[in-house]
Amino acid sequence: MNPFSSESAWLCLTATAVLGGMLLCKAWSSGQLRSQVVCLAGLWGGACLLSLSLLCSLFLLSVSCFFLLYVSSSDQDLLPVDQKAVLVTGADSGFGHALAKHLDKLGFTVFAGVLDKEGPGAEELRKNCSERLSVLQMDVTKPEQIKDVHSEVAEKIQDKGLWAVVNNAGVLHFPIDGELIPMTVYRKCMAVNFFGAVEVTKVFLPLLRKSKGRLVNVSSMGAMIPFQMMAAYASTKAAISMFSAVIRQELAKWGVKVVTIHPGGFQTNIVGSQDSWDKMEKEILDHFSKEIQENYGQEYVHTQKLALPVMREMSNPDITPVLRDIQHAICAKNHSSFYCSGRMTYLWICFAAYSPISLLDYILKNYFTPKLMPRALRTAS
Repeated sequence: MNPFSSESAWLCLTATAVLGGMLLCKAWSSGQLRSQVVCLAGLWGGACLLSLSLLCSLFLLSVSCFFLLYVSSSDQDLLPVDQKAVLVTGADSGFGHALAKHLDKLGFTVFAGVLDKEGPGAEELRKNCSERLSVLQMDVTKPEQIKDVHSEVAEKIQDKGLWAVVNNAGVLHFPIDGELIPMTVYRKCMAVNFFGAVEVTKVFLPLLRKSKGRLVNVSSMGAMIPFQMMAAYASTKAAISMFSAVIRQELAKWGVKVVTIHPGGFQTNIVGSQDSWDKMEKEILDHFSKEIQENYGQEYVHTQKLALPVMREMSNPDITPVLRDIQHAICAKNHSSFYCSGRMTYLWICFAAYSPISLLDYILKNYFTPKLMPRALRTAS
């Protein structure tokens, strides 16, 4: 029997085409919706794998399209800005810098925490932003600076309350095997990427609790995908992701919403420059033991610097998807608790979570691993 011979089948097919088309149009302008469209495609594939009839599959897809369309429409409802106050850490450059300027243009009262109050990033914020934006000295590894910022923010906002805190400050390290990363680098990454965010959260939670506001923690797709050469960075981002997931449940009773942002690869200053990589390379080589020298060789470390231009080339120069997702997390009435910003980010995270480990390891090994082997392995072969 021809499955398209019945009117119900044609009705389902028409509904699928219309609703699916509307979703795809929305997905074109909404980074978060792309992940929903991917889920929809997966649902369709799953239905086929289950050998459902065409009619049942079309019906399931139609219902899914309608549901996602309803959810996506409600997600577009935004709260009024009304000069709400937002604290952004790591605003010297990258995501934090662009976000501070973006929120200022939207009408928020922005407190931009910077590592260097006299640096070029801070100066640009003072020059190009409105009087609503305040540039504050805030090294997240120094508790006294965090407390000073808290006092200044509390004094300025008074009864208006602090609507959101965006823990964005972060550092990256020289991409090298975890065995070769000095413990000083592990501690620095943990101090900034994890302990700094936790300290800021603990200090500012009373203000967020008062306003029943939002806590936004910027993690990374590296927290979910075990890319080689990123042991220190990825571990700290995994830590902040789990911290966010736990306190999201704990703070719900206070009306405080917790959101985690997982950006993919974007071109920001966190990657560093050739000079900074030269310094990091020297630090690694200075910690070489005799055994490490024999097994890996200095040329193995030196070759990893070739990854710098490759990382930049593979990264997206347009950070708009990240800004859009953070804005949605701050402003939307019905926000998500988990955002995946960037091309294919959500798909990669899903693949890493659900694919067989052997398949994931094979792909990461063959497509994301430097070709040069350590000295001892080259000699053995």
